Amino acid sequence: MKGSKKMEKKVYEKVLEENKIKRPILSNCIKAFLVGGSICLIGQVLLYLFEEKMGIKKTEASTLMYIVVVGVTAIMTGLGIFDKIGQFSGAGTLIPITGFSNSMTSSALESKSEGIVLGIMTNMFKLAGAVIAAGVVSGFIFGLIIFLIR
Repeated sequence: MKGSKKMEKKVYEKVLEENKIKRPILSNCIKAFLVGGSICLIGQVLLYLFEEKMGIKKTEASTLMYIVVVGVTAIMTGLGIFDKIGQFSGAGTLIPITGFSNSMTSSALESKSEGIVLGIMTNMFKLAGAVIAAGVVSGFIFGLIIFLIR
């Protein structure tokens, strides 16, 4: 009985190994790096243009850059372009603020048939809610630590 279970386990492991999905990890990392880096580069170029060419103060320029990047991402999500970029790059679009904008916009688009209040307003934060909660809690904890140290 024990011998047959060992044999079944070996056969099972062999079948698993033969049918395992081979993921191109290096290729995925390179794509994520290039796309995520390009998004950040675009943000830096916008920041430079707002500060140096338009003479806007750094704090206002960074706020304006965030608004432009989030707005463009929301429009691209609505048109279906950003989903294609996300499928190509994988995690490359998640780290920058574009991932946050994409999650909010796609949730709103999916639930628009349920109405504005019960659909869009209640479902918009489903994906991004955990990110917002983690940001608020960690911001509070780090703020408290800095307050206590000083």
